[in-house]
Amino acid sequence: MLPDLKLAPMRYVLAILDTGGFHAAARQLHRSQPAISMAIRDLEERLGQPLFEKGGGKAQLTPFGHWCVPRFRELVAHHDRVCRDALAIARQQHGRVDIAAVPSVASRLMPSLLAGFLQRYPGIDISLQDGHSERVNDMVLKGDVELGITSLWLPDEALSFEALLHDDIGVVCRDDHPLAQQAALHWRALKPYTLIRNGTSRLLEGSPAAELLSHSTLYISNMISLTAMLEAGIGVTTLPRLAFQEEHERLRFIPLATPHLERQIGLLRRSGLSLSPAADAMYRYLMAQLGTPAKR
Repeated sequence: MLPDLKLAPMRYVLAILDTGGFHAAARQLHRSQPAISMAIRDLEERLGQPLFEKGGGKAQLTPFGHWCVPRFRELVAHHDRVCRDALAIARQQHGRVDIAAVPSVASRLMPSLLAGFLQRYPGIDISLQDGHSERVNDMVLKGDVELGITSLWLPDEALSFEALLHDDIGVVCRDDHPLAQQAALHWRALKPYTLIRNGTSRLLEGSPAAELLSHSTLYISNMISLTAMLEAGIGVTTLPRLAFQEEHERLRFIPLATPHLERQIGLLRRSGLSLSPAADAMYRYLMAQLGTPAKR
């Protein structure tokens, strides 16, 4: 059976060599010399060989001691490095957080949020991925990311969802479209026009406006392609306000007043599992910025 070697006596051996003797080491370590000598003897007994030559006023290593010292240094340095790293991660001074978000949140909200987070936690690395809501949910479930910012369409016991904000649904069309100058719209106003469905069109399901979906023959999931179709004047679509790309000057967003619909954006994590310290810092930061501050 291997002996149970304690780290403190190894530190004493190194201090004796670095300071030049037992007395100097005792002063540096704020220990009594008998206590240091006793710890060294205990270490020698556990190893079964002396580390220092007997007799003489100077601390002189035995051949076995010469073999041990560099290994003691390596072990002590490794221990201290692990402790420093663990403390830095536990205190949220270092670490990494993987997070996923739907594109509208990733492009519209995350730049300013991450800038503030990095200012507060400069030692934490961040990996941000974007994808549609089902992909974000799947990444959180599989553990590819610890946090997701998305809409949760269907309840899932494996996922914990905390609402952050509500995103109103509106109609998007080109600036010369007959609907473009309206302040707000009733869903029936869309009936004469070509409706281009997209990944968020399901928000109309279960509402009076669901009738529009059954008459739509065009579906586009990619936002770049959808925007191109709208700018070409091919039709209109419905989008959450955050998903509306304001930089496209020819497009207009008109709130859908009847029915009033919205998607709920929230923070997703796996139920019943702890977050890493870095992810916990991100979680609490996002909750404080966008939702209700998290409780410990």
